[in-house]
Amino acid sequence: MFPLSTVLFPHARLPLHVFEARYQTLVADCLAEDRELGIVLIARGSEVGGGDERVEVGTRAEVEVAEPLPGGHWLLVVRATERIRVGEWHPDNPYPIATVKTWPGEGSPDGQALVGVAEVELRRAWALLSELGEKAPVSPRSHPGDEPDVMAWRLCALSPLGALDRQRLLEAPTLADRMHLLIQLVGEVGRDAEKMLEGG
Repeated sequence: MFPLSTVLFPHARLPLHVFEARYQTLVADCLAEDRELGIVLIARGSEVGGGDERVEVGTRAEVEVAEPLPGGHWLLVVRATERIRVGEWHPDNPYPIATVKTWPGEGSPDGQALVGVAEVELRRAWALLSELGEKAPVSPRSHPGDEPDVMAWRLCALSPLGALDRQRLLEAPTLADRMHLLIQLVGEVGRDAEKMLEGG
């Protein structure tokens, strides 16, 4: 397990610079086996040194790129494949280890419509934020052939939200729950941006 100060959503990629000795060991073990590791948000504490408190819901990720650097460091690119729930944390030996279960969540008949509403709300929020000087990572648009679940996770990854709100999205039980929450949170960001633009 690799606890971080960020939330990684399924289907998203994340670059990692691995420099701490225990995580250098994790990378070596990971590459020697199935190239998979778990990513969870640190609820309290630091990424370096241990002693952190971790959340129970994260993602399973696959190492796509592993480039060794001087001093035993690694440059990784990982891609999250699915959501997981931690059943039990084991003693760090030397890095964090946990027993996990896949947590796929549930679809819903109105999922496609909700994804469309969330996409419009997200584009609106980023348009307002751009007037304040913020720059959207990429345009939050649908891609032909995307399943609603894949598009929903992509929208979550593009949302201008802090780590705790992003964790709430990751933990939402169903696609409908996730999109309702995303619409609410992104709508709040948009309204705050409007107030700032109006000088409030």
